[in-house]
Amino acid sequence: MGDAAIRRTDSAARFIKAPPHVLYRAFVNADALAQWLPPLGMTAEIFAFQPRAGGALRMALNYEADGQRGKTEDNKDVVEGRFVELVENERIVWAVTFKSDDPSFAGEMKMTWSFAPAPGGTEVTIIAENVPPGISKEDHDAGLRSTLENLAAFIE
Repeated sequence: MGDAAIRRTDSAARFIKAPPHVLYRAFVNADALAQWLPPLGMTAEIFAFQPRAGGALRMALNYEADGQRGKTEDNKDVVEGRFVELVENERIVWAVTFKSDDPSFAGEMKMTWSFAPAPGGTEVTIIAENVPPGISKEDHDAGLRSTLENLAAFIE
């Protein structure tokens, strides 16, 4: 079974009662991103944030509860990457890797965040491609949904 056979694409979507430009701004502001991005039970620290094509993106997602197994440390996931594409008010694309000694978390994951205008707000979609096999689909789906719920609460 080749590596391509075990990689997958995960996605989630949510309607948020705000126009695309408001959502886009929440993605290109490091302080805002640190507040809403972490899934339930996590906090974020942003170390590098250059929202332009080729710009650096480096952050840690910290588990609040003891006993959570992080990818980088016992309670931490360090994510390193870059902004691949930014189309103002429409789409943001990241390419990220997890800093981990565990090969099941290796490889670059592409995350595309899209903002489609809809009556009364915006349909926000996340598509995560080349998801490392160490991230269970169930956990990732829950995390993506939680992040969108956080974004809605932050914006609405």
